[in-house]
Amino acid sequence: MNRTPYLLSLPALLLFAAIVLVPLAMTVALSFHDWGQYKGIEPVFVLKNWREVFTDSYYLEMFGRTFRIAFFVTLLTAVFGAPEAYILNRMRSPWRGLFLLVILGPLLISVVARTLGWALLFGGSSGLVNKALAGLGLISAPLPFMFTETGVVVALAHVLMPYMVLAVWAALQRLDPQVENAAVALGAGPFTVLRRIVLPQVMPGILSGAVIVFALAASAFATPAIIGGRRLKVASTLAYDEFLNTLNWPLGAVVAVLLLVALVAIVAGASRLVERRYAQVFG
Repeated sequence: MNRTPYLLSLPALLLFAAIVLVPLAMTVALSFHDWGQYKGIEPVFVLKNWREVFTDSYYLEMFGRTFRIAFFVTLLTAVFGAPEAYILNRMRSPWRGLFLLVILGPLLISVVARTLGWALLFGGSSGLVNKALAGLGLISAPLPFMFTETGVVVALAHVLMPYMVLAVWAALQRLDPQVENAAVALGAGPFTVLRRIVLPQVMPGILSGAVIVFALAASAFATPAIIGGRRLKVASTLAYDEFLNTLNWPLGAVVAVLLLVALVAIVAGASRLVERRYAQVFG
């Protein structure tokens, strides 16, 4: 047996173990330690932290909120990102390059900076969004965007939209324009072409982008922390507070481990379903 590939990959595997596997193992071990306000962390094996998370409705509600926000962010990016990618794919140079730069440009800006921009737009009755809606006569009183799930969903959808657009655009590169032209020549209308020809072929890109967006939205920290604040906690902000505010590291480790396990299970399961359903695309 040729061992050369294994020996060449050994340094990368050791680095991966050192910076990923070892910290994860330490976090899992920490979750079984005891903690007290006056005694601190005690290296004893207890299930108190896990029992508290699974039996307290507060944590169940928090995890439900986390995945609910991630679901609506994924849905919003798919609804707006897929048509945006289709329009981008139909553009000609130099407009395609220009609008691609507009789509990718936000990735060059800090997530914190973009989220603070949304905080200014949402800011109560003086926010530009409420002023614009009131000026158009659509609302009579300011809508609450800050410290609400709606505000977090909108801000996260804007932050993660490029990932959906790029995933769908990559799938559109496989689409042969002559197929659409043939359908039109046979009498198919624009809606029929989109529904029967374009959508089935870009669906793998939409689903792949949905997996990426869902994982990033569920694990996001900066945007929920700024827009949601301390009133609207998700799993990532709760783990942060337990580690750095209350100093209850074992409980924070439980939250972090559960979030990781849930995301790995959801992403792995969704990826498996996508690959099985569209084996001809990924094969």
